[in-house]
Amino acid sequence: MARKFLYLVAGLAVLVIAGAFLLRIYQNELTRWATVPDVEFVEQEPLEENIYADPAMWYSRPGAQNDPSRFLPTGFDREAETLDAAVFFVHPTSFFSKQAWNAPLDDDSADSQARLFLRGLASAFSQAEELWAPRYRQATFGAFLTDKPEGQEALGAAYGDVEQAFDRFVEEIGPDRPIVLAGHSQGSFHLMNLLARRIKGTPLADRIAAAYVIGWPMSLDHDLPELPLPACETAESAGCVVSWSSYAEPADTTLTLEAYAASPGLDGTARGTSPFLCTNPLTGAPGGEAPPSSNRGTLVPNEALTEANLVEGAVPARCGEEGFLYIGDPPELGRGVLPGNNYHVYDIPLFWLNLREDMARRLAAFGE
Repeated sequence: MARKFLYLVAGLAVLVIAGAFLLRIYQNELTRWATVPDVEFVEQEPLEENIYADPAMWYSRPGAQNDPSRFLPTGFDREAETLDAAVFFVHPTSFFSKQAWNAPLDDDSADSQARLFLRGLASAFSQAEELWAPRYRQATFGAFLTDKPEGQEALGAAYGDVEQAFDRFVEEIGPDRPIVLAGHSQGSFHLMNLLARRIKGTPLADRIAAAYVIGWPMSLDHDLPELPLPACETAESAGCVVSWSSYAEPADTTLTLEAYAASPGLDGTARGTSPFLCTNPLTGAPGGEAPPSSNRGTLVPNEALTEANLVEGAVPARCGEEGFLYIGDPPELGRGVLPGNNYHVYDIPLFWLNLREDMARRLAAFGE
């Protein structure tokens, strides 16, 4: 009996090891299977012309009650003086359904997740006088992991909402206030298109103090040349673009690189193996590396995600040759780490205070 038990234990151990091995080998395929919709794309009807005049269409805007973007970590005092700027922030993907390519505006799960993301992401920009973050019919997560035409159609539909919200934002803030564009992941994808399709060649380009296009690889060959702004060259540069995508080590970047290579750049051609922009958030300049001592404060949430503390010196930052930002050994930040040590969800919280100070510097330089 004891021998049979040992055989059983040994057999189970082999199955567990084999299962873990197969999961590691096929995790990218499993991710696609679990997230890419297998339903037809449904054309999104245009929103009403003045729908963004309705305060309910904004998560964040002046006068909003319970504004998630105004969240601050425990013990962090809001500055006595606010910065003269209006931030337009586009939230990342918070819709993960396989049953639709675009999120309905009344999806409760996507709504609550978007609010949570804004607490951890948009809050880094909350010292601005105005911070606006629209609701929009975002593309589902799986749209980024497929070469099906439905993926691009879903993203195009979502962009239409973002552009409509931006036009209302410009109308509301008036003609003189400096503008900061900021977003993450899908939000950054839409910001790149907004810069290229709506802002380039217009007087608005001269009002952009900085564009924080974070968590979305920006090709140096196929995207950046199509924008009205250059990459930020120093920590004091203004009227320029900042971008990075974070991985801990050892990193498996396969899934991101496959999606990136197959996707069309702003110039209409596939991005392929083109390197992408990596702004080191600890130095404010492209490339290079910086030690943990340069990290002024990482936003670390509690388990319930109701509060957060700032931790100094939590992680370093190093830009790799292809453009990813590497943060060393995996830090303990929560359950949001993606396969391959992808710290995508934490791109902004990892460098929360540095980013806050970065915006202040660039706005000061923009006003000179």
